[in-house]
Amino acid sequence: MRTAKQMMNKLLMLGLLVSTLAASAQEPPNIIIILADDMGFSDIGAFGGKIIPTPSFDRLAAEGTKFTQYYSASPICSPSRTSILTGMFPAEWNFTTFLNDRQSNGQAEQANYLNIHAPSIAKVLKAAGYATGHFGKWHMGGGRDIQNAPGFDLYGFDEHASTYESPEPDPALTATDWIWSDVDSISRWDRTAYFIDKTLDFLRRHKGTPCFVNLWPDDMHTPWVPEENRRQAGEFPMNPNEEAAFKLVLAEFDKQMGRLLDGLAELGIAENTLIIFTSDNGPLPSFKGSRAGGLRGTKLSLYEGGIRMPFIVRWPGHVPAGVTDSVSVLNSTDLFPTLSSIASAEVPTNYKGDGENRVGVLMGSPAPRKKDMYWEYGRNAHAFNYPKGRDRSPNLAIRSGKWKLLMDYQRGNVTLYDMESDKYETTNIAEAHPEIVDELRTKLYTWRSYLPDLTPERANPARK
Repeated sequence: MRTAKQMMNKLLMLGLLVSTLAASAQEPPNIIIILADDMGFSDIGAFGGKIIPTPSFDRLAAEGTKFTQYYSASPICSPSRTSILTGMFPAEWNFTTFLNDRQSNGQAEQANYLNIHAPSIAKVLKAAGYATGHFGKWHMGGGRDIQNAPGFDLYGFDEHASTYESPEPDPALTATDWIWSDVDSISRWDRTAYFIDKTLDFLRRHKGTPCFVNLWPDDMHTPWVPEENRRQAGEFPMNPNEEAAFKLVLAEFDKQMGRLLDGLAELGIAENTLIIFTSDNGPLPSFKGSRAGGLRGTKLSLYEGGIRMPFIVRWPGHVPAGVTDSVSVLNSTDLFPTLSSIASAEVPTNYKGDGENRVGVLMGSPAPRKKDMYWEYGRNAHAFNYPKGRDRSPNLAIRSGKWKLLMDYQRGNVTLYDMESDKYETTNIAEAHPEIVDELRTKLYTWRSYLPDLTPERANPARK
């Protein structure tokens, strides 16, 4: 005769079995990565921003979890985007600054475009049955005088609409070979709406099939050109780098995020859509640090203001709502293994990424980081010459546990900060912790020493 305890254990096991079967039968979620361009840590209200109200972003945070220790793998555009696509530190693919023309890329000792043999989260998810789309800025090859950059399909994307800094720029956005033109079919201030329209249309046409979308708008990058500015006498009298223009552009961005959330609900897919929102790097200009929550540094700097980004994850029923995780440390390289796991997708057998699978963290279980994080920004004075003054950092950095060490590769200078007690990086405590300095300096120098040097083959790899 079974005891009450045995009956209870059987019921518990049965419940676990039912839960497991339900989880396995559930459709894979749609995945949308919203990557803003040059958006600061505290531009939005949910992260302490007070510049203007941002109700749509705040709604996203209220319906999901916000993480306050998420790091981009670079303080500048092209490398940071590469880290998301590949799950690897971008210096391993010869990206340490933004992609420019051939001469500038050569002087910066970096490639002209991302090698098509690099890992791609889009390829992995596509192999798992996902429809894949990229709508927004690319900047991992193409534009300027780089005419032989591989197309989007070679990185695993079924559809795309992108800016001039891509191998296949959308003609509606690229009347000229520059960030924007007043004769573009889609005006500068309408571009985020255009990319969201593309995203919702893609999801609508592929309803019933899991979708992976890069939604990477570029309007938060200067020049800021709000619609209100255009209406003034048919000219652009407002300075496109001033705070008044920034506020109007941010307000429009927030409005369009509301359109996206409402559009997902209208399609009936909001509940099974995983949304990740973050930025590629810190703000510039930062308006005296107000856009970075007081963190030291800006875009182009390895101080926190250049690499610590807002990060929100929303997936109803899976990611806790209205929660802030200030404990877990995440990196942009983590998206590759984490999203692959969520989608039950197989990564290549020879894949050696730099990220960690942080599914548990996203689902509400804060956890310390096991892997160290490394940064290289620029390999010489041509690529690494900004910002000036106090915000200019050394060009290498490592964070290991609570410690963050910065140094220049060709110099003996080091600075050490305790990120648990000094996230604003005000006090260099290197002299007080010589053993920590020796350990981290050795790790960082070793990592840098084994990075690939630029060769003609890596600058323009064969396309097969």
